[in-house]
Amino acid sequence: GLGFNIVGGTDQQYISNDSSIYVSRIKKDGAAYLDGRLQEGDKILAVNGRDLKDLRHKDAVELFRNAGYDVSLKIQRRLQPQNGPVGHRDDGESGGLPLAAFLVPGLALAAAAVWILLRYRQRI
Repeated sequence: GLGFNIVGGTDQQYISNDSSIYVSRIKKDGAAYLDGRLQEGDKILAVNGRDLKDLRHKDAVELFRNAGYDVSLKIQRRLQPQNGPVGHRDDGESGGLPLAAFLVPGLALAAAAVWILLRYRQRI
């Protein structure tokens, strides 16, 4: 097999009002895991050029089973990995900006300040 499980389809929507096919699990040491590019939560748009839009789950599974040895996937990466469907939030999960939204610009400003200070000291 390809080393991953899928969810979704017109008959088993994973996300409300979205019949797309999603990667639900990457099997450890499977082909997808060893390749390293596919991630859980990715939306699979096409397999070997065949569009997955408006397929039943079992028909999508058959496409993957018959995909052959060299498989080409067109995917859409999920922006933020989550457990469960997009938009689902646990009660304990806080909202707001991630910590990196503050740390990255802060570190960039600190690095620029150090660089300016070092350049200024060389001129004295």
